[in-house]
Amino acid sequence: MNPAVEKIVKLPAYQRALLLLLLLGVIVGAFVWFVFLPQQEELKRLQAESQRLQVKLQQDQRIANNLPKFKAEYERLKKRLEEALTELPNKQEIPSLLTSIASVAKDNGLDVVRFRPGNEVGKGFYAEVPVSLRLMGTYHQVALFSYAISRLPRIVNLNNLTLKPKNSKGSRAVLDITCNAVTFRFVENVPKGKGKKK
Repeated sequence: MNPAVEKIVKLPAYQRALLLLLLLGVIVGAFVWFVFLPQQEELKRLQAESQRLQVKLQQDQRIANNLPKFKAEYERLKKRLEEALTELPNKQEIPSLLTSIASVAKDNGLDVVRFRPGNEVGKGFYAEVPVSLRLMGTYHQVALFSYAISRLPRIVNLNNLTLKPKNSKGSRAVLDITCNAVTFRFVENVPKGKGKKK
């Protein structure tokens, strides 16, 4: 027999029991240190990951439940944008809009003496397009012209309206009218640095 084993066998029973307990303690300690504790850390990590995924799943579920509402809101906003863009023409529609202003003046009985488009003034995502007008007609015709301009599908503002008596045609006074008509155009590619609030 092996001399080390013989020494252990010859030891008293309580020493052999202590030695066995010590050996079991080392085995259990090694198991805890090398197997159990790493598994506990892995378990904690997986539980945290599971909790994070559970929260994300709940958020995604809420979004999925509200998806029809979000789609309806998107469609509503898209429709509002299209409506807003009808009031802000693009560059190709500006000449026809300007000629329609002149034709509205003629349709309401005003004589167009001067029609001078000005330079565009950039304002970020839109640009102002001014037109200097000089018209001849009666006060009633000016009122009808202003009303007709307000009914156009595009935004057109009349500014600096001045009325001066010119002469009389029978019982009606003819007025010399000067004003600025300002319309607006949608700018698709806003230059960098423009349109930002300072």
